[in-house]
Amino acid sequence: MKLFGHPDSGHAFKVRLMLRVADIAHDYECIDIFAPRESRPAEFRHHATWGEVPLLLDDGIAYAQSNAILVHLAQRCGGWGAQDPRTLQQCLEWLMWEANKIGMCLPQLRADKLFSDSRLAPAARDYLLARYQSDVATLSDRLTDTGAFILGSAPTIADFSICGYLVHAQDADVDVPAAVERWLARIRDLSGWQPPQQLLAV
Repeated sequence: MKLFGHPDSGHAFKVRLMLRVADIAHDYECIDIFAPRESRPAEFRHHATWGEVPLLLDDGIAYAQSNAILVHLAQRCGGWGAQDPRTLQQCLEWLMWEANKIGMCLPQLRADKLFSDSRLAPAARDYLLARYQSDVATLSDRLTDTGAFILGSAPTIADFSICGYLVHAQDADVDVPAAVERWLARIRDLSGWQPPQQLLAV
């Protein structure tokens, strides 16, 4: 198994974190996502349908899109949310939520702060910030109701997915509710945790 990623990709981080926490043996290669796509390694270009990270190769089969990769890994392990149909359904609902909520607005707010070629128009930033504030409040309410993790006392792919960019919240200069901060602290306490710049280093 081999994962391709980059430290600035929260999508790559969520996959690498699961691999580490679940203790799944794998190789890792950092892809320079700021370099022209045609200059990236041939193995990566051959398998990456959209030329993006993360990309996972498992037994010669390529898997793209971070949340789809998480589902594959959970099913492969028989746990982390895939241990029964009902829990997997709940995970899928949260993964779809993440893709259209936190995973849509927060990466753009972060890029607006970090990269000069990703500057947003003021109205677009205001819209995305309002979306983020609504989304993170929903997450905070959920964590207040469920306890330690999204679906209860143990982490699942829902947690890995949603934390992917929230670990970068300081880069976006956004507020994180106390319940969400406590949840992130519990994720940081998991065996295998490392910050993105270490976990996805060149």
